[in-house]
Amino acid sequence: MPRHRIASPARGSAARRAVSPALTGLALLLVLALSAWVVTRAGSGRSVGAGALTGSSRAALVSPEPSATTSASVPASVSASASASASVSASAATTRADQELSERLAAVLTSSGAAATASLQVAVLDVRDLADGSAPVRSGARSTETYDTASIVKVDILAALLLAAQDEGRALTAAESAHATSMIQVSDNASADALWQAIGGAAGLDAANRRLGLTGTTAGEGALWGLTQTTASDQLVLLGAVFGDGTDAGAASALSAASRSYVRGLMGGIADGQDWGVSAAGAVTGLKNGWLSRSATGLWDINSIGRVEAGGHGYLLAVLSKGNAGMESGIALVEAAAEAAVAAAEAASGA
Repeated sequence: MPRHRIASPARGSAARRAVSPALTGLALLLVLALSAWVVTRAGSGRSVGAGALTGSSRAALVSPEPSATTSASVPASVSASASASASVSASAATTRADQELSERLAAVLTSSGAAATASLQVAVLDVRDLADGSAPVRSGARSTETYDTASIVKVDILAALLLAAQDEGRALTAAESAHATSMIQVSDNASADALWQAIGGAAGLDAANRRLGLTGTTAGEGALWGLTQTTASDQLVLLGAVFGDGTDAGAASALSAASRSYVRGLMGGIADGQDWGVSAAGAVTGLKNGWLSRSATGLWDINSIGRVEAGGHGYLLAVLSKGNAGMESGIALVEAAAEAAVAAAEAASGA
């Protein structure tokens, strides 16, 4: 499988231990409308729906809340949502992005051969050139189901550490900086352990997330930071706090400009071999992946978050998955979903 390198001077493992203002943007950016696409297996066959309930198909478009799966074996599923704008043109773009995403993700799930237990959440924010008056258009997953973060939580841990340093009016210590670098760029777990303790563990992360605007994320208990529960939508909020500067994502951030720049620099230097994931969808300017084999089931969590550029647009992108039969198949599913999400946004915008 080809790996997608980051064009950055810095260099950027998996978490064996499984743990703001919200993206307010411009006045044109309003409330999120929810929809869900569910792919289910019936008997020996699989039925796939792209936003419609048809015949014997159990795939349905659900609004405002996606239905929970009740079958004994959890089916492959993906939820999707789009933001609405007061602008007619923005609303139309959102509708197109929503439909495109539905169709493309359904195709991904159909062709992936994912086990019946595998599931996805995908969220993408198309960051328009705000100078021309365009409103950012969001589409992607937003459901009440949460996913293990695995190592993508390391970006959140770093954000919490930087907020604490800001409050104290100081820079990171040499030890903190060294831990932050290895935690993000090579995904070092020992460094994550040290900084988890430094931020006050679960309580510290939850407090930071309230300031950052993450409303669907709950820190892992005790030392289990990799079992933090999150949603793809919350990961977009976190990415907005890191990459939003009033000209990019248009998002207010509790992080200072210096803190945002620091996180971006580290996310721009992920180590060789770890630079897969959403980087498949474009030229990546920031990335963090997480992978975790669950001992109880032997199935894999594979997650990827970051910022990519494609077709002259910037995209904040989060792909979460669980129940993968293996790491490689999970990576392939995540990369295909990332490509589908950006392609859907490009097609809807005419990029």
